[in-house]
Amino acid sequence: MTMKLLACILLLVLIALGAWHSYKPLPEGIRYTGSTVPLLSPRLLTDTTRHFPNGKTTLDHKIFDEALRLIAHAEQFILIDMFLYNSTGAESAELRPLARQLTKALINKKRAIPNIDILVISDPLNTFYGGTRSPEFEALKKAGIELIVTNLKPLRDSNPAWSAVWRLCCQWLGNDPDGGWLPNALGTEQTTLRSYLALPNFKANHRKVLVADSGDQFRALITSANPHDGSSRHSNIGLTFSGPAIKDVIESERAIAQMSGANTQTFDRWLNQAAITQQSEPGSSATIKLLTESAIRDQALDMVARSQSGETLDIAMFYFSHRPIIKALKAAQHRGVTIRLLLDANKDAFGHEKNGIPNRPVGRELHKAGLAVRWCNTQGEQCHSKLLTYTRNDGQLELLLGSANFTRRNLDDLNLESNVWLSVPNDHPVARTASDFFDQHWANEQTNSAPLSLPYSDWADDSRLKYWQYRFMEATGLSTF
Repeated sequence: MTMKLLACILLLVLIALGAWHSYKPLPEGIRYTGSTVPLLSPRLLTDTTRHFPNGKTTLDHKIFDEALRLIAHAEQFILIDMFLYNSTGAESAELRPLARQLTKALINKKRAIPNIDILVISDPLNTFYGGTRSPEFEALKKAGIELIVTNLKPLRDSNPAWSAVWRLCCQWLGNDPDGGWLPNALGTEQTTLRSYLALPNFKANHRKVLVADSGDQFRALITSANPHDGSSRHSNIGLTFSGPAIKDVIESERAIAQMSGANTQTFDRWLNQAAITQQSEPGSSATIKLLTESAIRDQALDMVARSQSGETLDIAMFYFSHRPIIKALKAAQHRGVTIRLLLDANKDAFGHEKNGIPNRPVGRELHKAGLAVRWCNTQGEQCHSKLLTYTRNDGQLELLLGSANFTRRNLDDLNLESNVWLSVPNDHPVARTASDFFDQHWANEQTNSAPLSLPYSDWADDSRLKYWQYRFMEATGLSTF
């Protein structure tokens, strides 16, 4: 009888822990909605990987070239928040050593200008949740660069079935980067059992952000690309810009530092500097707004809900599984909105074969509903962009882009994400670049290379088992997407 009572009490404690940490209030400043402000000097950057019939692959990649350029020109302040920041995969000559290049650029800048403020924020996955040492992080700290490894515990739990158990039994154990004895699924250095116990919490600081001073102004980069060697062949998208929105970017990153217990004085100092900026460019109607966490979801749903017959919604997405957005797209299609979905087939992940969940079951559902679906033509790399464009009848183009996939974990206040929404005239250079990027990927034929996308039939998957597997994983959080 006593054992049964104890078992019931334990079960109730676990249920209570799971419920509280799934719905508890978010830390201050998390889920940020910036003001709609003038967009100054924007530039849309794309990374496109092309494959040729003779087996050759070319990388038309611009994002990290621009990131390194911004760092090289900075004189007073650099702020970086990057999810995957490690050299996994560096043993392959085909991969660009992005982690080493970024680390070297930051250290060289600190040596050249010792008084420059450099802040680097990243996710604990890069140290396998404290079970290994990151060579990049160790080098940054040795150079005197402030490093903030995000404390994820204050965030809501995306996988409460496991996280309730972990919070009760395991979170108190800490970790030891020098005590590894198990093979490392994410790298070569041995790791600990405690790292594997933390892994199924399935949440992250998934942002990809850079801010640097540029003369008497600041520039920011919001992107889907990681400084991760194994990701260096992925297709991605990003936006650099100046103007009042920079203050919102710094403010949203300050919230992560505060949540993680870091000193925020440097953030406060540069927030005041960023507030003093130009307000507009003559004759420009371009505007921008920073969004994080579920504010991204709300903006996406608003764009879809406002779309009308004769207008167009284009989506390029690495992971797409969010039920409210799927339902909203079906409704838009019934209203006569033209919708094109360019999806990764979810068949490759850093040398490992995947089963197509969630995109192939979702692609099947939307294809059956009459929406146009095509698959990125990837060969080992990933179609990693996260982009929604809305072409309006009044001559304006709205874009939503950044780190967030359209999934429950990315959009429902579970991960940390950073996106921008912007509105520009259809003839604006950013609008033309976005349209060209999508149209080139959508086209069935390329003049020199293989097609950048494939018809729906090439990766069609009618498995009902996979569909309900995706629905279960999306609803419960028992997934990595």
